[in-house]
Amino acid sequence: MKIHFIGIGGIGISGLAKYLHAQGASISGSDIAQGNATKYLQAQGVPINIPHSPTAITDQDLVIHSAIIKPDNVEIQEALKKGIKVLSRKSAIEFILKDKYVLSVCGAHGKSTTSAMLSSIFPHFGAIIGADSKEFHSNVRESKSEYIVFEADESDKSFLNSNPYYAIIPNAEPEHMESYNHDLKEFYGAYTDFIHKAQKCVLNLSDPFLKSLTHLNAISLDPQKDIKNVEFKLCDDEPQTTFELKNYGTFCVWGFGYHTAQNAALAILCAIDMQGMGALEDIRANLAHFRGIKKRFDIITKGSTTIIDDYAHHPTEIQATLKSTAIYNALKPHSKIIAIWQPHKYSRVLDNLEAFVECFKGACDELVILPVWRAGEEHIDIDFASLFAHYQPTFATHLKRKGDSLILFNDQTPIKTLENALIIGLGAGDITYQLRGEK
Repeated sequence: MKIHFIGIGGIGISGLAKYLHAQGASISGSDIAQGNATKYLQAQGVPINIPHSPTAITDQDLVIHSAIIKPDNVEIQEALKKGIKVLSRKSAIEFILKDKYVLSVCGAHGKSTTSAMLSSIFPHFGAIIGADSKEFHSNVRESKSEYIVFEADESDKSFLNSNPYYAIIPNAEPEHMESYNHDLKEFYGAYTDFIHKAQKCVLNLSDPFLKSLTHLNAISLDPQKDIKNVEFKLCDDEPQTTFELKNYGTFCVWGFGYHTAQNAALAILCAIDMQGMGALEDIRANLAHFRGIKKRFDIITKGSTTIIDDYAHHPTEIQATLKSTAIYNALKPHSKIIAIWQPHKYSRVLDNLEAFVECFKGACDELVILPVWRAGEEHIDIDFASLFAHYQPTFATHLKRKGDSLILFNDQTPIKTLENALIIGLGAGDITYQLRGEK
């Protein structure tokens, strides 16, 4: 097929494009500006229009567009004029995955990491993940295999279109409730539908909702019973977690934290069920190839000043990341721990306000709070100074990287230099580029 992607530079759309290109489809695309994804695809021979233009629509069989593309987009209008079928990414997922054996990973937290771990265990499978794996330096493992590891998205209900062969769920904490009319019954009903669509499911019973599904014949992980002797260490200055899982022996995986052991355990249990006990040593060896994913406890600099970038933008994620930071600091002591938080979306802050106020408690020596990353939302006044006063936070408009130091700014005025510390950046906005000196 000839398939055109509008908004091909986005991580979700570029992932589908890379995967289908590997499957043998003829791909083209467009976006408003160049980026890493467009440059990569162009290097693979994919024609890409910058910016959008009706001339990009020729004789394609199908047009797929990202969620932010509006119906009046000139390429959508041209495709409709020519009678070419147009699908949103959400609808395209069902079309693309309908004939595949999909290891579909879904949950509020940990799905990118669990997906990347599974793709390490199954290096011959295709993979589409919501973040770049450091093992293969991409969010996509391009393969012709009928099997694919897929990070499914509950935020827009598109996980229901992922044709799960295995449904792997690290947790089902309520999140993105605007997609579910702020109705818990509708939210958990969608997860139940997702599970029933799968031939098999792998569930983490530390989640109260998943634990309640006792009627299911699921592959279950009860972390308190099934995971033992968890230890943390640095190997060549890289974080490693070792643990024993049920009667399967000891496993070693990149990263720190009990949540890391749980994510790895889910991937291992899925693999054992698929391949049998005879493949246990291959599973153990392949899991060791996992090197983490970009923006998840991503260590940018090491030394007297260590800078770590993490995507955590929900209180549960922030708490887990700060625990991992404490483990790192215990093994490689710094003079202090500084957390820089860029709140993500006013709605998320307000929905979880009490938990945000509590999640930094006892976990850092200094707290820096940046402006809310709006993600398209209208401004809402939130009195962060009063709510977080007990942390005596520093408020800054942005930061800039200078060598191994970070300089905090209030508009154009530098107000403080952060150095000789373990600095952890937290957020899903542009903080990742500020920490790297790319913005």
